[in-house]
Amino acid sequence: MEDTLLQAAALIPCLVIAIVFHEVAHGWTALALGDPTAREQRRLSLNPLRHVDPIGTVVLPGFLAMVGSPIFGWAKPVPVNFRRLRNRRVGMMAVAAAGPGTNLILAAVGAVLLGLLIRFTGGEFGPGEQFAALGFNYFILINIFLALFNLLPIPPFDGSHIVEGALPRDAARAYARLRPFGLPLLFLLLLVIPYFFPEWRILERVLLPPVFWAREHYFDLVAVVAGA
Repeated sequence: MEDTLLQAAALIPCLVIAIVFHEVAHGWTALALGDPTAREQRRLSLNPLRHVDPIGTVVLPGFLAMVGSPIFGWAKPVPVNFRRLRNRRVGMMAVAAAGPGTNLILAAVGAVLLGLLIRFTGGEFGPGEQFAALGFNYFILINIFLALFNLLPIPPFDGSHIVEGALPRDAARAYARLRPFGLPLLFLLLLVIPYFFPEWRILERVLLPPVFWAREHYFDLVAVVAGA
């Protein structure tokens, strides 16, 4: 129980920071490209209380982490009105890419901090350093996962907006009609099928390999900063 609480104490703040920065990045990019909707609704804030959804940001991800399932969640989406963007199609793609891009940058920040911790402690970790290292590890992994997860071309995730912006107009309209089916499909792929058909190993074969591949490269950065 103590280990579980320690893991939750390290994981939840990392997840909140990753999600909040992800959402605010959408809003700031939209503002830069002509849409002030997020600013008008006072959502261009790093105050977690403006963005956190109690179930999607805290309860569900914490539960999934404790049972060993892939960690995913959501925040209150920052409002973006694509019609107010100066170039709707290009702007849609840029706004969508800003969230995952920010997560990849945050993962790099976490890698640098972990590398500095190793460098300045010589790898000799006391309880405090162990907790900090655990937090940095979670921070790296969570940000990678959120970035790649949100780039899936399943409506309404960021990857779907990038695809929609890149498609010809008729195809984009047809693709947009799939949006109501995105979340049910996601729960089917990530929770229902793995539960009833674990031998299919959808997560291990499809979703996790790119996450682990990216994590290895971020740990190369950790090694460089640590002087290994």
